[in-house]
Amino acid sequence: MVNVYGDTLSALKELQTEELSIIKISKPISTASLQDTAARTSDASQDAFESPTPTSLQDDLSHYKELFSKLRFSYLEQVTKEKFIRAIVGEPQFIVQHGENIELEEQLAEVKASLKAKKNDVAGMVAELERQGRELSQKHEAIKLQTSQLEDLPEKIDYLQASIAELQAAQAPGPSANLSLPLDKTMALVEDKEKESAELDRILEKLQSELPRKARAVERLEAELQPLEVKRQGTTALARDAKRRKEDALGGNGDDLEERGRWWRGVEGGLKVLLDVEN
Repeated sequence: MVNVYGDTLSALKELQTEELSIIKISKPISTASLQDTAARTSDASQDAFESPTPTSLQDDLSHYKELFSKLRFSYLEQVTKEKFIRAIVGEPQFIVQHGENIELEEQLAEVKASLKAKKNDVAGMVAELERQGRELSQKHEAIKLQTSQLEDLPEKIDYLQASIAELQAAQAPGPSANLSLPLDKTMALVEDKEKESAELDRILEKLQSELPRKARAVERLEAELQPLEVKRQGTTALARDAKRRKEDALGGNGDDLEERGRWWRGVEGGLKVLLDVEN
């Protein structure tokens, strides 16, 4: 691909080295105008002729049109005077009759109509040439811009290829298989994880909304449990005290009596079951 861009750039540079035909045509005119109108030109105008622009060429065209118009008027005036003098002083004198004037006027009208048609054709051709010249100028500027962009492409391509190589090395299969998934599977996995995250967020939000009520319930239970705990501690203390007094009263035989009492209660229960005796 880089070779293709290189061939394209070389071809464009060869085209740029060739001068445009419009510039070639304008050079002799500019040189002649510099020689003929040295009195009216300045350094700025000389620079304009050396590097013509559309504006400078348009100014030159207007100037030449004015000069040719004056030259044509002077030529017609001089030729008319010369013919008039020759008609007066010539032998024999050249006398034009009224009928001849009418014929000449008709011929002149035909010539004027033909000249006007040709002028219209020339004006159309000039307008078409100007349009094509503008299009060519725009295309030339676009080609120059594209050429500068193409000159920067090889460097950008090398940079992008290096970046791709780094990304491919970074995306090498690692400890997790999810890191080497293709794009479609990665997007599906991301979508599933987003759904799970949304569900967890919903559950968390629900639990957070229930947290104040649960906290109030815990506080209420703690308030109810506190008197029970005090009562339990008191009851435990009383039970220890009663056990201690009972052991003191029996002379240390409290444990034996307790075991005998449990044995007699068991015997009593067994007899009641055997004899079918109710309380």
